[in-house]
Amino acid sequence: MHTRVTIIGAGLGGLTLARVLHVHGIQATVYEAESSPTARTQGGLLDIHDYNGQLALKAADLMDEFHAIVLEGRQAMRVIDPDGTVLLDRADDGTGGRPEVRRGELRRILLDSLPAGTVRWGHKVSSVRALGEGRHEVTFADGGTVVAGLLVGADGAWSRVRPLLSDAVPEYTGTSFVETYLFDADTRHPAAAKAVGGGAMIAPAPGRQIFAHRESGDTLHAYVALEKPQDWFAAIDFTDAAASLRLIAGEFDGWAPELTTLITDSDTVPVPRPYHALPTGHRWDRVPGVTLLGDAAHLSVTKGEGANLAMLDGAELGRALAAHPGDTEAALTEYEEAMFPRSTEAARDGAEILRIDTAQGLIAMFREDMSDEDGKGR
Repeated sequence: MHTRVTIIGAGLGGLTLARVLHVHGIQATVYEAESSPTARTQGGLLDIHDYNGQLALKAADLMDEFHAIVLEGRQAMRVIDPDGTVLLDRADDGTGGRPEVRRGELRRILLDSLPAGTVRWGHKVSSVRALGEGRHEVTFADGGTVVAGLLVGADGAWSRVRPLLSDAVPEYTGTSFVETYLFDADTRHPAAAKAVGGGAMIAPAPGRQIFAHRESGDTLHAYVALEKPQDWFAAIDFTDAAASLRLIAGEFDGWAPELTTLITDSDTVPVPRPYHALPTGHRWDRVPGVTLLGDAAHLSVTKGEGANLAMLDGAELGRALAAHPGDTEAALTEYEEAMFPRSTEAARDGAEILRIDTAQGLIAMFREDMSDEDGKGR
């Protein structure tokens, strides 16, 4: 007999777990702080990899739905020097194993695959406590409670469930991103649109970087990275879009205008996103009746692996629970023993990319990755 599963967090990892459990006939309830599926914009594009994210979608029996939302041509990649010189221009020939999709669309197909009522919206967790014998009580901000026979924290970087297992807290990595958008770029900002091309573009330099990708149509979505202390960003009034964009752009003085346009001409208020991480190799001793997945378990800087790892965590945990009916602890042990080394490897690879601050270094990394993929038959 299976234990009903209580999942905290309706992100991609938590929803993948709920879906895989549903495929295997196991009941789950997902509690989410957001008030509805449309309460918050779900971010930009995700590249879903054939060696983790797509494996999760296969386990969830959602590959047809996934293929229907893939944006063709978005696997193209450019590396550009700050002066605008294109140093790498890799076309999307349709053979890559990392097709791009909109995060919101991916979340939608997961939500649509679940029975009505699986996700309970507007349930913000205020505290969690152990009751003994593997049971845990979750208290919500409205005063309501639920007792979980099996509790899964899929609640991200600042997980309320994590303290049941670990004292670790995310620490600032020293880098923050500022998010901008250019709409109708092909007609209003043709030079920037040409620089980004049909897929993604990266322009790196020591202590700073501009990453941008083409979303639907001619929308350009940029992430401007700066190595600065959090106090530096805290002193900026980001509600004053023009002033904050000028200040950020000043850190890119002398860069090609087609690149700085991605900052100065943003059609949206810039959004700062500080980058935090848990200690590399974060793990915990087995605690009955509770586990973590995704950023709650292994928040780190990765080479585009975060969402993919969360989904694979959810799928692997769901399959382990299905494979061990009546023995939840065996399932959790199996899942965690595979998850810990997988996430540690991704974190170490991500730490390497933070040290790459030249176009030449980035190109060498991409070529190595492409060689590795070819060697694995992808």
